[in-house]
Amino acid sequence: MATIYDIAKHVGVSAGTVSRALSRPDKVLPATRARIEQAVAALGYVPNTVARNLKTQRSGKILVTVPDIANPFFAQILQGAEDAAQAVGYAVLLGDTQHLPEREERYAQMLRRNEADGLIVLGHRLPPTAREIVQQFGDAAPVVNGCEFDPAVGIPSVHIDNAAAAGAVMDHLYGLGHERIAVVGGPTDNPLHQQRMEGVRTAAKARKRLRSLSIAPGDFSLESGHAATLALLDCETAPTAIFCFSDQMALGAMAACRELGIRVPDDVSIVGFDDLASSRYLTPPLTTVRQPMREIGARAVHLLLALIDRVDVPLQQTLEFDLMLRGSTAAPASAGTMLKSPR
Repeated sequence: MATIYDIAKHVGVSAGTVSRALSRPDKVLPATRARIEQAVAALGYVPNTVARNLKTQRSGKILVTVPDIANPFFAQILQGAEDAAQAVGYAVLLGDTQHLPEREERYAQMLRRNEADGLIVLGHRLPPTAREIVQQFGDAAPVVNGCEFDPAVGIPSVHIDNAAAAGAVMDHLYGLGHERIAVVGGPTDNPLHQQRMEGVRTAAKARKRLRSLSIAPGDFSLESGHAATLALLDCETAPTAIFCFSDQMALGAMAACRELGIRVPDDVSIVGFDDLASSRYLTPPLTTVRQPMREIGARAVHLLLALIDRVDVPLQQTLEFDLMLRGSTAAPASAGTMLKSPR
């Protein structure tokens, strides 16, 4: 069985360089790392994780808690995290909390029992045990948040600028000529909802359109987008554009429009958020904000491992977003046209 010394000899580097490439790849030049990875594959090297864990007193496992494993948004993040962890010899333990605080706490206790070396929280709450660990160790605590960034929690995070992204959507709709815009948001205590509403209101205020802005409650699910859209379109002065804070809700909104005989985008424009893989294949394809979901997962793992290894890295990492303009948005119908539900 090949060893790191065989890899080092094959590549022409030290065994220490090989070890760093496998455990802390960010500390090795990309070209050298690529040669080492090729040698690992060619020689069939398998890391001796048992010996490494005994030496370092680490479990070799990362715990990731997700609010809803059925949500395809989180599935993309988890794939990115899994790929990044596997590349450096770590295993991922997955906890589906189903938005339940007691489940969140149960998983956090695994960190206290050293059953995992670190915790990545994809929700916005920090359970009591995790909070105690953060208070005890400060910035060195191996706890990281991915995507649902809440500054009040006070832990390292990987996320996008949600306020700026929502503002870009509103600027796009106002630029098309829409004046009556409705927003289908998320739970009011969710930081994603709060940050995106900040961007929405800032854009509306800049255009002096706050009074014509409608806000409907949602929970990021397909069902809530469907119900909210039925209610929004069943009024005397319906919106000409609907901005949903998730692609799942936008999918529900489009289904509601079909049921009511309302055409997208001829009668009403619809925008989502996330850019799920299915969004470009809808009829019409969905205009949406693209989040780098896999990169969020991978960066969260890299950030967590940097904390574990005491490597200095930025503790708040804001990634780029893109506004994907597709067929679900267009200029509103002729001025004075009033949408009414056919029911």
